[in-house]
Amino acid sequence: KSHFLYYLSTVVVSAVSFPSFHSATTYFCNLHFSFHLEVERRRERDMILSALLTSVGINLGLCFLFFTLYSVLRKQPWNSAVYAPRQIAKQRRKSQNGGDEEEEEDGFFNFDMLLPSAGWVRRAWQVSEDELLCRSGLDAVVFIRIFVFSSRVFAIGGAIGIFVLLPVNYLGNQLSIDFYDLPNKNLETFSISNVNDGSNWLWVHFSAAYIFTGVVCYLLYYEYNHISLRRIASFHSSPPQPRHYTIVVRGIPSSEGRSFSEAVQAFFTDNHPSTYLSHMVVHRTSKIRSLIKDAEKLYRTLARAKSQSSQQINKKDRLLGLFQGRDTDVSHYEQKLEDLERNVRTEQHSLTGGLPKTSVEVPAAFVSFKSRFGAAVALHMQQGLDPTEWLTEEAPEPRDIHWSSFSSSFMKRWISRIVVVVACVALTILFLIPVVLVQGLANLEQLETWFPFLKGILDLTIVSQIVTGYLPSLILQLFLYLVPPVMLMLSSMEGYLSSSSTEKSACTKVLWFTIWNIFFANVLSGSAFYQVNIFLEPKNIPKILAEAVPGQATFFISYVVTSGWTKLSSEISQLTSLLWSYVTGVFSSNDDEEIEVPKLPYHSEIPRILFFGLLGTTYFFLAPLILPFLLIYFCIGYITFRNQLLNVYEPKYETNGRFWPIVHGSTIFSLILMHVIAIGIFGLKKLPLASTLTVPLPILTLLFNEYCRRRFVPLFQYYPTESIVKKDKEDQNRPNMAEFYDKLVTAYRDPALLPVQYARNNSSLSSPLLQSQV
Repeated sequence: KSHFLYYLSTVVVSAVSFPSFHSATTYFCNLHFSFHLEVERRRERDMILSALLTSVGINLGLCFLFFTLYSVLRKQPWNSAVYAPRQIAKQRRKSQNGGDEEEEEDGFFNFDMLLPSAGWVRRAWQVSEDELLCRSGLDAVVFIRIFVFSSRVFAIGGAIGIFVLLPVNYLGNQLSIDFYDLPNKNLETFSISNVNDGSNWLWVHFSAAYIFTGVVCYLLYYEYNHISLRRIASFHSSPPQPRHYTIVVRGIPSSEGRSFSEAVQAFFTDNHPSTYLSHMVVHRTSKIRSLIKDAEKLYRTLARAKSQSSQQINKKDRLLGLFQGRDTDVSHYEQKLEDLERNVRTEQHSLTGGLPKTSVEVPAAFVSFKSRFGAAVALHMQQGLDPTEWLTEEAPEPRDIHWSSFSSSFMKRWISRIVVVVACVALTILFLIPVVLVQGLANLEQLETWFPFLKGILDLTIVSQIVTGYLPSLILQLFLYLVPPVMLMLSSMEGYLSSSSTEKSACTKVLWFTIWNIFFANVLSGSAFYQVNIFLEPKNIPKILAEAVPGQATFFISYVVTSGWTKLSSEISQLTSLLWSYVTGVFSSNDDEEIEVPKLPYHSEIPRILFFGLLGTTYFFLAPLILPFLLIYFCIGYITFRNQLLNVYEPKYETNGRFWPIVHGSTIFSLILMHVIAIGIFGLKKLPLASTLTVPLPILTLLFNEYCRRRFVPLFQYYPTESIVKKDKEDQNRPNMAEFYDKLVTAYRDPALLPVQYARNNSSLSSPLLQSQV
């Protein structure tokens, strides 16, 4: 009320002092905006220390519960498909290939199986990086290095923040403080807001910002260098791989009386005569893939029906003929599966010889060369006079190809990417609705205004602490679960040729969506008009961020605890997968059914980790109380995901560390954001000299980023000529290169054109459907 009276008196007194209507309008808009920010800032200070401790206590209890459940459930033999699917799938593949039979689990009861233990923590910790690289690939190593990098950063930053900055903040008297009433303390008393304006103690924060920036840049350089060396070493130690000898050619020009296959052969024979090996033109196989998908689904249904029939056939009721219907169902499924196989075979033959080639071929092909250097030369040179024809791209791994993207033209891909950008912007704007609702939950007064009948309940201390300290971040997290699959779907519409490229694009989209909608939308709380108005006046950005960011520290501390700690504990316990396995086990008892080993969803996990890194970097000198919670998150995440990568997740593709530039870029952005806020906060605290001396920090950080971009990014885009030529010379002495070239010719054959045989073995189905053109 007092702030409103001050605001009203300021308007009345100032109304007569402006020479023009435009200047008066500008002043009143800025004053109204400042008033709105101040009101929102005061509302966000409602959470006291006891409310935060309530949130921490709830999440600690959930974490302890989930980790205890995991340590018990993982020992039960019937849960192996959930907690160790990689080992189960490996054993079954080995037995199917004529290896040792799968070991039977011990069926005797053992009391130790019901006791929680931490042996899995020791095993996950002891695995070396080289062993993790061998078992899960360089992408998994890069993912774990994010936790290593973040732990080092916030261990150093936490030591500075907790032992230096936090006492300085707490001993200030800018805010009214009762030192003996700690549980009821407002959390802002632990932030820079409590330091007196113009105090020399603010130079401690200034020095800390420089030290922290230097530490982060040094560790960034160290990690970038380490991972780039790992990438080159992985290339040198790997056996010959088809993707290193192959490129993708799109935009093949059509001509009368000649197929795309003939055009490719003629073009590369003329222009690359000494290095060209073979090619494989892409065909339109969407209908065949749909039929194969139906056949696979029917095959699984048939396997379950046979399993249930074989179990019941031994019962005495079989003598009465009660299960004759079950046998009829099995026969029906077998006949239907044979019909599907026949349809698939017919469609495959129509593609390989039944229809004109121009109607079934796509203007795209995989072109293979005799050496890596030959493929690299063709990749980096413009092939045709028209830059929209004979377009070359790196060939992905055969298992990584997204076959349905080949049919899109250059113009269609260009339009699709524009549509995706518009859709992402629209989704970002619409997501502000749940953000506003979450802000209302964090403010008890606003919540009582919306729902007057809850006033009596909200007056209870424990209820108010749970509502302000736990529910907002929990509800926001539930909404965020919908974002990664939507972004992955939008990225798949952009026409990327590989699943890895699609996931990288989705990772970037999810990251910036999270930064805008979780950080800026909460910090710059208010209508869309106020958020847009900030960026229309760039000179006011440091001041506005400095006013708004410190007041949201309490929310983000709760968010780290709720979204971070609990997410890691639910990740290790896999309760959703466990319940689903129990439900499906009731309806299916086929132990021989193939286990689907999941892959790590990089597009959702990496943005979450990087967003927590942004919070820690931004609030390092503003509210260092957040740093211990972040450090705990990164330490738990390190152990948790090492365990999951060894036992649960299996790589479906390998980019050789290409996710790391996203990590580097996000960290640089976090540093720049911290610097901008520092400039504003020192100005608000009436220390203009410190504000001026902070200006070189973002400039130096951007120069460091430019150096890293020139030094390391080319190594993550393509392999250097020196490494390629050296590897080609080494392979000349390999005795099995002739065999590799034979396999290279058919490495990029569309799986939809391979023979299918579900119903029964048939020798007529074993011959290849499509030969490569040489």
